[in-house]
Amino acid sequence: MNKIITVVLLLLAAGCSSKPQEAYAPPMDPGRRVSELDCSRQIDTGGANLMCREVAEAELRARIAAEERQAWARREAEERTARERLERDRAEQLAREEAARKQRAAEEERLAAERRRLEAEAARKAQEARERQERQEAEARARQRAEQEAREAAERECRRLEQERLDGRALLANFVATYGKVEEFKEIAGQITGFLNKARKVKPCPPTP
Repeated sequence: MNKIITVVLLLLAAGCSSKPQEAYAPPMDPGRRVSELDCSRQIDTGGANLMCREVAEAELRARIAAEERQAWARREAEERTARERLERDRAEQLAREEAARKQRAAEEERLAAERRRLEAEAARKAQEARERQERQEAEARARQRAEQEAREAAERECRRLEQERLDGRALLANFVATYGKVEEFKEIAGQITGFLNKARKVKPCPPTP
């Protein structure tokens, strides 16, 4: 009962009875008994006369128990409020961490998508370069074949013309040998012989590569 402080009951201006008293506290009477008063509470007269009464031991214990229950309830409420605040702070922290994780994941996905796009662009350009190179090589081979065919055709034409000339000279030589002694053909045979004896200036056909 440490909350109960033994005090000397002072008669206040209102007195300790329902009868009107003087407006000043009377001096302490050594003959009066001492009564215990709960001084942990503020005395509120409510504008009326103050009448003191003795508080029984059971009532004091009940009051102390009630105050302890109220204090326990306040502590429980404060602890519950603190727990709720901690849980709310933790939930907010988790939400911030989750938002940051999602933001990192989105940024990583964006970077990965950009990397895939660049890789695809590089692959496309490489494919186009290969196709262009192959097309150029095919065109070069086609030009080479066309040039080779043109050279071969020119050589064949040259040899054909040369063969025709040789065949013509052979016919002329055969004509002279066959009909050169005939009086009618002696003059033309002489001309043919002169023609055949002339030095030929024939450009040789180019060799086949």
